[in-house]
Amino acid sequence: MVKLDELDMKLLSLLQTDSKRTTKEYANKLGLSVTAVYERIKRLEKKGVVEKYVALVNKKSVNRAFTVLCHVKLVQHIKEFVLQFERQVHKLEEVTECFHISGDYDYILKINVSDMEAYREFMVTKLTAIAHIGSTQSSFVINEVKNTTALSL
Repeated sequence: MVKLDELDMKLLSLLQTDSKRTTKEYANKLGLSVTAVYERIKRLEKKGVVEKYVALVNKKSVNRAFTVLCHVKLVQHIKEFVLQFERQVHKLEEVTECFHISGDYDYILKINVSDMEAYREFMVTKLTAIAHIGSTQSSFVINEVKNTTALSL
């Protein structure tokens, strides 16, 4: 674990809010020099605290606003089936998140497609084509109440 001070935490919050600001803008907000902020950012990147920078795309703009949370249960929870399922899920472009979970199901997948018809096509031709799936249960998102990528620091 990397030791972070209060300024690191504030800088991380600023980066999570808008990583396209200039180093000078962060320096002004933190009361530091541009060089000090630049060095902190580089250290956070080198230590793996900041993994990457991305653009968050509006799902409606790219016709992927139909969000489904799909619970998946494997026929047997053995290493071979788990690894095979996970390799196959990585190949599914519609799946934006996949979590191996405890409880009644083995996985939760977050899937973004254009509409119900596209989801049905995805289920029939891609997801259920993966070997060793015992059952699925789908929940359709009615409204996104909260969606953030920022971690509370």
